[in-house]
Amino acid sequence: MEQVVKIFIYIHAFFGGISLITGIASILLKKGNSQHKKIGKLFTFAMLVSTLISIPISCLPNHENPFLFLIGLFTIYLVLTGNRALTFKTKEKAERKDIIISGIMLVFSIIALFIGVYGYTQGIENSILYLFFGSFSLYTTIKDFIFYKKRTPNDWLKNHIGKMIGATIASITAFIVAGLEIGSLISWILPSIIGTIYIYYWKMRLKKM
Repeated sequence: MEQVVKIFIYIHAFFGGISLITGIASILLKKGNSQHKKIGKLFTFAMLVSTLISIPISCLPNHENPFLFLIGLFTIYLVLTGNRALTFKTKEKAERKDIIISGIMLVFSIIALFIGVYGYTQGIENSILYLFFGSFSLYTTIKDFIFYKKRTPNDWLKNHIGKMIGATIASITAFIVAGLEIGSLISWILPSIIGTIYIYYWKMRLKKM
């Protein structure tokens, strides 16, 4: 069984490497051109495959990791909603699948916050990570429902860019923590802080367009 798990971990790492490279490339390429679209599709595929493999692994004996399970769900949520945001260029109302995706993440965000609060009061190490990512994902999902109800003409693009950069940051964080084996608190949080600043920069640019 452990040998099978190792094979899946290698597959996860392989697609994780592809998502890291394509994610950075899609950020650097000019937005909206054919290359950006092709690289973006490859990033989406690689990220989903890598993350979908990591989620069941994080539940297996000797590999149990509730935090990685939640991060995996959040990453899938970012990729799915980031791509779904493109559909709002032409449609007016959110579809049932949009509500379901954001709704599921909203529930798991609250669960992460409860785990973080409980762990912090009990002095459990790294409980702050649950609080940080739980708060961040809760804020993001609440913004989704605001977006579904009311939005300006280019909010779909802001949402797409924000979510896909967020997914890329998740890939970069995974590389630092798992690939480079730097598991400190700052290595988990700093990429998200830098990524959030970059997302804000892009949103400010889009406001001027």
